[in-house]
Amino acid sequence: MEVADCSSAAVGNGDVGSVGSQRDLSLVPQRLQKREQERQLEVEKRKQKRQDQAAEEEQSDFFASAFSRERAAVQGLLEGESSAERLEEAAARLQGMQKLLNDAVRFLAPYDQRQSQEALTQLQTALAGRRQELQPRKHFAFKARKKDAASASQGGAAAVAPAAEGIAAPSMPLEEAGAPGLSWACGFSHRDSQVLEKRADELRQRDVLLSDLSSCTVRLYGNPNTVRLARARGCKVLCGPVSTSVFLEDCSDCVLAVACQQLRVHTTRDTRIFLQVTSRAIVEDCSGIRLAPYTWSYQGIDRDFQGSGLDRNKNNWSEVDDFNWLARDVASPNWSILPEEEREIEWD
Repeated sequence: MEVADCSSAAVGNGDVGSVGSQRDLSLVPQRLQKREQERQLEVEKRKQKRQDQAAEEEQSDFFASAFSRERAAVQGLLEGESSAERLEEAAARLQGMQKLLNDAVRFLAPYDQRQSQEALTQLQTALAGRRQELQPRKHFAFKARKKDAASASQGGAAAVAPAAEGIAAPSMPLEEAGAPGLSWACGFSHRDSQVLEKRADELRQRDVLLSDLSSCTVRLYGNPNTVRLARARGCKVLCGPVSTSVFLEDCSDCVLAVACQQLRVHTTRDTRIFLQVTSRAIVEDCSGIRLAPYTWSYQGIDRDFQGSGLDRNKNNWSEVDDFNWLARDVASPNWSILPEEEREIEWD
C-alpha cells in the first residue's frame, strides 16, 4: 500500500510538472505572434511613408511642370504685340498660376514656394507695365510743368523708399506720390492719424501698396489684385476681396480684415487679422499674430466677391504654416486663434 501511494504521489508530481511546462510552451506562440504583429505594423508604416513621399514628389513634379508651362505662356503673351485681349488672357493665366501655387503650399518646400512667388510677382509687374503702355498718353501742357516737377520731387523719395529697404514694391511711384496717370498701382504712404479710403472704381484689379502708416484707418471698398502693407503701426486696415495675394511686412499693433487667395505675413507682431483665405496662410519671423474669420461687410461686397473669383464657401482662416516652427505635434507660439469674446470690432 505504501509503495502504491508513493507511486501515485510520484505520478501526481509528474503531472504538475508537465502542466507547468505546457503552460510555458503555450506562451511562446503568443509572444511570437505579438512580435510578428509589431513587425507587420512597422512594415506598414514604412510602406505608407514611402507612398506619401512618392505622392508628394509626384505632386511637386506636376506643379513644377504646370507652373513652368503657364509661366512660359504668360511670358509669350507679354513679349508679343500688346493688345487688351492678350493682356486680359495673361491676367487670367496669372490668376490660375496663383491658385496653382496656393494649392501646392502644403507639399512644396519653403524655398520652392518663395521662388515661385517671386516669379509670379515679376510677371505681375511686367503685366502692369504693359498695361501702362496701352494707356493713352496725356497731352503736354506748359502750365502744368512747375506743378508736376514739384510734385515729382516731393514724392520721389517716398516712392523709392520701399524698394530701398527690400520691400517688393512697384518700380514706379504711387498715384499719391505724383503719378496720376498710373492705372495699375495705387495706395497711401507716409500718413499719420488719418482716415484713408479708396472706392470700388479706383481699385478694380489694381495693385495696392500701403506703407509707412501710423495710427491710420484705411478702408478699401472694392476688388484689388494684390495688397501690400509695409511698416504700419497701430493701424486698422479693412479691405474688400483681393483676387490674389495680401502681403504684410514689418507691421505691429494693427487690426486687419482681408479676403484673398493667399496671405503671407513677415516680421509682424501683435496684430489681429480677420481673414477669409482659400489657401493656408503663411507667417515667418512673426509673434503675437491672432486670427479670426472675416466679418467686415459693406454695400456691394457680394459683387466684389464675384469679380474677385474667390470662393466664399472656402475659408482656411485657421490653417497656418509657420516657417519658423516645424514641429507638427506642438502648436506654434507665434500665432493663435482670437477668442470669440475678443472678436467684436467697430469697423466704422
